[in-house]
Amino acid sequence: MTSAELPELSGKVALVTGASRGIGYGVAEALVARGDRVCITGRNEDALKEAVDKLGSDRVIGVAGKAHDLAHQTEAVERTMEAFGRLDFLVNNAGTNPVFGPIADLDLDVARKVFETNVISALGFAQKTWHAWQKDNGGAIVNIASIAGLAPSPFIGAYGISKAAMINLTQQLAHEFAPKVRVNAIAPGVIKTKFAQALYEGREAEAAASYPLGRLGVPSDIGGAAAFLTSGQSDWVTGQTLVVDGGIFLNAGVG
Repeated sequence: MTSAELPELSGKVALVTGASRGIGYGVAEALVARGDRVCITGRNEDALKEAVDKLGSDRVIGVAGKAHDLAHQTEAVERTMEAFGRLDFLVNNAGTNPVFGPIADLDLDVARKVFETNVISALGFAQKTWHAWQKDNGGAIVNIASIAGLAPSPFIGAYGISKAAMINLTQQLAHEFAPKVRVNAIAPGVIKTKFAQALYEGREAEAAASYPLGRLGVPSDIGGAAAFLTSGQSDWVTGQTLVVDGGIFLNAGVG
């Protein structure tokens, strides 16, 4: 998007974690498209810079680092406040899923890493955003969960358990941060990203056939949902998990 194509500024500012590509990038793109200024984070500095340039460096900044690192969380929030003077929206998207296999054989150190990245980091960013701006000024938080957190998810059990925890964290934060801040989650089905590539690579048509809407998701599907949950159109929505899954959960009642 060129500077000439950018919409008028909305006056709102967002921080989106894990946004150099995939779902996080799709969310950042949707927020920039409506006029928000955005800070994006990611582990790879080069990929992050490329994403900032594509999104529009006059409205987007990037802060590289690991989501679970407390110093990185502090830096991301502080630099957002320094650059834009406010922080209305937080989208916790950063996540990991480094293991595939039965939970009976799960390395507990790997399980700790999954929870540290997927859950504890989200809580850390929420705490820092709350104290930096939202406590006194309000706003909204969106946590990217997964349908794996809503039902058993064979062979990605640690990931599914962490996303179930993310959904409960959403409810806890919604209760404690009300009425100033609304907190909701999005539970995507399979989204066509590098992160989820192993779930459909080489068999996309077969994978998509199981979805009632006939296709896999794309990052903009989640970007649109996040834009809704951080807009005035959802002002009376908090503590909820919006399932964005192409209808795959409908199959649970079939047969």
